[in-house]
Amino acid sequence: MGLAIIGGGVMGEALLSRLLAQHVYTPDLVWVSDPQESRRAFLVTQYGVHVTAENQVAVDAAGVVLLAIKPQMFKAAVSTLSMPTSEVLIVSILAGTSLQALETAFPAQPIVRAMPNTPATVGAGMTAIAAGALAQSHHLQVARQLFEAVGEVVEVAEPLMDAVTGLSGSGPAYVALMIEALSDGGVAAGLPRAIATQLALQTVRGTAELLQTTGMHPAELKDRVTSPGGTTIAGVAQLEQAGFRSALIAAVNAAYLRAQELGR
Repeated sequence: MGLAIIGGGVMGEALLSRLLAQHVYTPDLVWVSDPQESRRAFLVTQYGVHVTAENQVAVDAAGVVLLAIKPQMFKAAVSTLSMPTSEVLIVSILAGTSLQALETAFPAQPIVRAMPNTPATVGAGMTAIAAGALAQSHHLQVARQLFEAVGEVVEVAEPLMDAVTGLSGSGPAYVALMIEALSDGGVAAGLPRAIATQLALQTVRGTAELLQTTGMHPAELKDRVTSPGGTTIAGVAQLEQAGFRSALIAAVNAAYLRAQELGR
């Protein structure tokens, strides 16, 4: 099946580059639709795919359509689209655009809604997918194959997609703030900025890999590092006093509530 990517922006290109690199698709089977001539020229030069300014041209050549446009462009983009057959699978990565809205626009199509995050651009993404009413197991398998090219995939019920947005969709920003703060703390303690940033980055990366590889609960790792009367427990006590965990919980919840608002 050919693949049509409607929107050749950052996330669309991230998926495209990984799908080609992993030979899930070959360039001759991929069409990318984008309104910017300069962007189309870049995609042709970089990846050798077909490009067009007309969404319908891309859709007519595909068995899978990936909607990778900005959510606010959804109505205008889909108003002129018609699917060649009811077998065409639509996969949407539009934040805040519900399955109900997608199925209203494409009532005869199998649809899978997905929420990837920005680490997908380096193949380390986390994507949640939710099946529409007409999506069967083989449609979900196709969607999994698309997003496993850029990281890990979980399947959730669609009502949980806003919670996914609040956690993994917005989460990279929270982690980036934490890394910046760790680096600032190192500088405050006398470290050069470059070394402080390197230490912060590798500490976060290494901790995540350790937890993922071992399956250890985060609390267990924290307990292993905090020796009695030691340096780590002093730092943890300060974080607790500042409400670190409560602030992160509140951030996820605030992003979740905002995602719900955007979807109304």
